[in-house]
Amino acid sequence: MDRRQQKTRNAIFKALDKLLEGERFEDISIKDIADEANIGRSTFYSHFETKADLMDAVCSEIFIHILSTTIRTEESHDFSDSNTDLKNRLIHILYHLKDNSSTTKGVFSSENGQLFIRYFGDYLKDIFEPCASASSIRVSTDYLLNHLISSFAFTVNWWIQGGFSHTPEDIADYFILVNGIWATSNEN
Repeated sequence: MDRRQQKTRNAIFKALDKLLEGERFEDISIKDIADEANIGRSTFYSHFETKADLMDAVCSEIFIHILSTTIRTEESHDFSDSNTDLKNRLIHILYHLKDNSSTTKGVFSSENGQLFIRYFGDYLKDIFEPCASASSIRVSTDYLLNHLISSFAFTVNWWIQGGFSHTPEDIADYFILVNGIWATSNEN
């Protein structure tokens, strides 16, 4: 993608983000997004076929950064030199979701919240799979993995609905404590 295309794509992302501050995703039209991004609808369609495709790209952008093997320093947090144990990975996810709070709130509260949770689950699977595999609990690994992913997704939703009133560190600690992860698995 050349710089001009990337600039337009970023403008579309920013437009959606701004619109989500005041409206539900379901109520935002492609025309609204194009107008806010100061582009024509045909330009929008040259990047995304539908609003769902745009949401797909937004989710990918959020999670690709979080789970990248090359972590960069960010304004609110720095995990670039951190080890990749479970707790730090969860805290990093939480900081990134909080830093993108208007998008995160808009996506979680929209009809496409399930799409976001599906993406979230796909990425969380890589994080929780070693815990589930190493667990001494006598349940199916698939069941335990599903439980951890679902529990964390609902924890994040609770945190968002509460206005991010707890720190990312607190949320990670709560999740780990309630799920007993330290007692049942090895750290990665």
